Amino acid sequence: MSDHSENLPAFCHPASPKLLYAVFFALIFLTLLTVAVSALGPPMGMPRAFAFPIAMIFATMKAFLVCAFFMHMWWDKGFNILAFLSSLLFVSLFIGMTLMDTSHYQDTIEAFDVQQLTGVEIAE
Repeated sequence: MSDHSENLPAFCHPASPKLLYAVFFALIFLTLLTVAVSALGPPMGMPRAFAFPIAMIFATMKAFLVCAFFMHMWWDKGFNILAFLSSLLFVSLFIGMTLMDTSHYQDTIEAFDVQQLTGVEIAE
């Protein structure tokens, strides 16, 4: 009735517990690094322009570890990895195209004079 093999152990996992614990502690370490860079970087003299990209690099490394080992993509078929990476490509394209348009209208926004339009003084 069932096509499942009866010879497999009750819990068949492609990763050893030792590897999963190592990945878990790497995630904890990278989380601490992310918090340290984003929270402690600017007060210690690191410019915010550098703190954010470094924190994003650590977050990307954590996402890779989760996808590769906890979602079993390291041992999965190549097509699933291709589908996952292509979805990331399309999301980055959509966000990138949106961000390319944000500075296009900035001159118009800055030139708009609210006081002249409404005749009301704005307290600053």
